[in-house]
Amino acid sequence: MRVSFHSLLSIVNLNLSQEIGLLIEKHDMNTATQIPPAWQYNPSSWAQRVPLVVIGFLGFCIALYLGMYQLHVIDNVWEPFFGDGSKKVLNSELSRVLPVPDAILGALGYLLDVVTGIIGGTKRWKTMPWMVIVFGIAVGPLGLVSVLLVIAQPLLVDAWCTLCLITAVLSVVMISPAMDELLASLQYLQRVKHRNLSVAKAFWGNKDIIQKML
Repeated sequence: MRVSFHSLLSIVNLNLSQEIGLLIEKHDMNTATQIPPAWQYNPSSWAQRVPLVVIGFLGFCIALYLGMYQLHVIDNVWEPFFGDGSKKVLNSELSRVLPVPDAILGALGYLLDVVTGIIGGTKRWKTMPWMVIVFGIAVGPLGLVSVLLVIAQPLLVDAWCTLCLITAVLSVVMISPAMDELLASLQYLQRVKHRNLSVAKAFWGNKDIIQKML
């Protein structure tokens, strides 16, 4: 029996359509499992996290530059608006309350933001709650400390530092998206508790509990 080219083409198109449909369905199911219940988006998606990582890296570079001045690795610091304000702030007693200059501590904080922002996949709100919580702590409370230090500049030092202000703005911008992901993980742990499952195991991303929570 002869099969016309048109019939053969129809069969190929049908099979191709079925394969594409299965791939789309699989993608949709995978996407659905990535979004926390009652959420409209995935706070652990790369679209949410990559901008935070980029901002964190920019903050790291600025803070490291300021720290190099405090450690006398470089002799001058860029200041376009406040005269010698940056030098006054960076050399003040406030900046040296701890054994390590505050800008170096800030650089380490931003580096922690970058590292904890990169680690984990797009389901880490439930596969790595511990990492999300560390990320939230690094961005949230530590970011607020940076803002408070900037507020203290005119009050205690009577000077302003342009790059310090920029790092404070970067910290504030990062807080809200990071808190979204933190909230998703905390809600997941709360659901685990309501199901009478081990919150401790879920905190470390236990696969059996993840399966039971589907």
